[in-house]
Amino acid sequence: MTSPADSFSDPHAVYTERRDHRQAEADALARLDGMLGNVRLAVFLTGALAAWFSLARPLLSPWWLVVPILLFLAVVARHNEIRRRRQRAQRATSFYEAGLKRLEDRWAGSGVTTGARFSDPAHPYAEDLDLFGRGSLFEYLCTARTQAGEDCLAAWLRAPASPETIRARQAAVQELRPRLDLREDMALLGEEARAAVAAGIMAAWGSSSAPAPLTSVRLRIVAAMLAAATVIGLGAWAAGLGLLAFLVPLLVGQVFAAWLGGRVRQVVRAVEQPTRDLALFSLILARLENETFAAPLLRELRALLDTDGKPPPSARIARLRLLIELLESRNNQVFAPVAIVLLWATQFAFAIEAWRAHSGPQIAVWLRVVGEFEALCSLAGYAYEHPADPFPEIVEDGVCFEAEALAHPLLPAARSVANDLRLGDDQRRLFVVSGSNMSGKSTLLRTVGVNTVLALAGGPVRGHRLRLSPLSIGASLRTQDSLQGGISRFYAEITRLRQIVEIGNGQPPLLFLLDEILHGTNSHDRRVGAEAIIRALARRGAVGLVTTHDLALTRIADGPALSAVNVHFEDQLENGKMTFDYRLRAGVVEKSNAIELMRAVGLEV
Repeated sequence: MTSPADSFSDPHAVYTERRDHRQAEADALARLDGMLGNVRLAVFLTGALAAWFSLARPLLSPWWLVVPILLFLAVVARHNEIRRRRQRAQRATSFYEAGLKRLEDRWAGSGVTTGARFSDPAHPYAEDLDLFGRGSLFEYLCTARTQAGEDCLAAWLRAPASPETIRARQAAVQELRPRLDLREDMALLGEEARAAVAAGIMAAWGSSSAPAPLTSVRLRIVAAMLAAATVIGLGAWAAGLGLLAFLVPLLVGQVFAAWLGGRVRQVVRAVEQPTRDLALFSLILARLENETFAAPLLRELRALLDTDGKPPPSARIARLRLLIELLESRNNQVFAPVAIVLLWATQFAFAIEAWRAHSGPQIAVWLRVVGEFEALCSLAGYAYEHPADPFPEIVEDGVCFEAEALAHPLLPAARSVANDLRLGDDQRRLFVVSGSNMSGKSTLLRTVGVNTVLALAGGPVRGHRLRLSPLSIGASLRTQDSLQGGISRFYAEITRLRQIVEIGNGQPPLLFLLDEILHGTNSHDRRVGAEAIIRALARRGAVGLVTTHDLALTRIADGPALSAVNVHFEDQLENGKMTFDYRLRAGVVEKSNAIELMRAVGLEV
């Protein structure tokens, strides 16, 4: 168990200071932007006036036009730079404002992404534990700006890692936690690429197993020779040696280009989308190439960007970007005739295919590096913003879940109530949780589940201490009927329960979280069915929690075979208002609040 680091600054104070500084910078650059806009206009008008005096009325030498033209180009370049810096400062302001929203519990719906595209009703716990969607764990954690980063973080939340991987991620997160400048840069660079970076398209383009359409070195040499012959022929024609000297190589070149036209178009179509993505993706890689790390996982990821003296990934992608820009210049109406003469599209299609043959297979590796770095930065941001949250201790001897003061990480601290919980081989393997409506039963299950997801992804948890073994997770808290699928709520629940039992057949051992088990049937069938399901899970070495309103179901804890214990939540009715303290207590709840709640909302019962 890693103790919270006392050396970290107050994240709220740091974020506030940095946000205000970036906002002041953005405001200053906005004023400079406006001023340069006026200067730009003034220089343009001055140049127009000089052009009129030198051309319409030859009072000035045309050479005087050089001064306003050069000055205008300089002002434009400076103006564009100021605009880029202003946009970056505005994005930095938003980055820290988002952090303050998380710290002030007003983040729901305003995160980088909700991760709704990862929602899967068939997943054994994602929907039940609110991993994806508005107000979800993913929205709370995710600071990734690329699809690769989002995909990686989502995969970590949906599938527990091995103990070795968890420890490696913990060490990486601990190292990244105080490196706020790096995490800011990753977020801001990624913000530029966010709309474009499509990991699957890029990786598929780079590592496509389909035959490359343009790989012949001989044909590439022929294309270059024909273009050179056409240029020489043009010069010969200009020197008075006849039009034929130009037309013959030109026609031969065009026939050659037409013969390869289908393959050239195939290259151009295939490269359009990926290269738009890679252009800005290279900025993130360049930032990582300049970093050194101590944590083994970070060093391993950084090593994947080393090229043994060859150009680094960012430089290779920059070269590809240049090739694409040159290829697209053929569409310029002024340059188009020259492009035809030079067989421009054919030659650059060959160059792009050569790039893909040499560097394309590495794109998937570079995407993995950026994706894992962004996922680790997301967990590191959470760790930085919650310095009191410890990293769990991962044990490999038996089944273990021991939590002290465990609370739900998405609930505001002022409303979150922590509870202790111990499950495992040498303790109770099952908690039967009873209690009245709204007393906290479902929240307890989600608290256990979400913290387990965080722990097994490599992040810190909300509590004083957590010690756990590798666990699979299966949850049934939010089963719904399906009108289109013709599935009732009860059928959906038993289908999920079958899935959970099947997960219990594998490794690692199962942690099951069952809310109001079999609540869609009568009390007798519920007790018989629930006890059979729980016994089946117990035989498979699973541990977990079951909640119920049906006090008859609590009697399944009476026998020693299940190693179960009853716990409950209480409520108090004060002045017609129901209150809860959300404290877990031993034993079975002794009263129900259903009648009081119905009367409280005006029902006559």
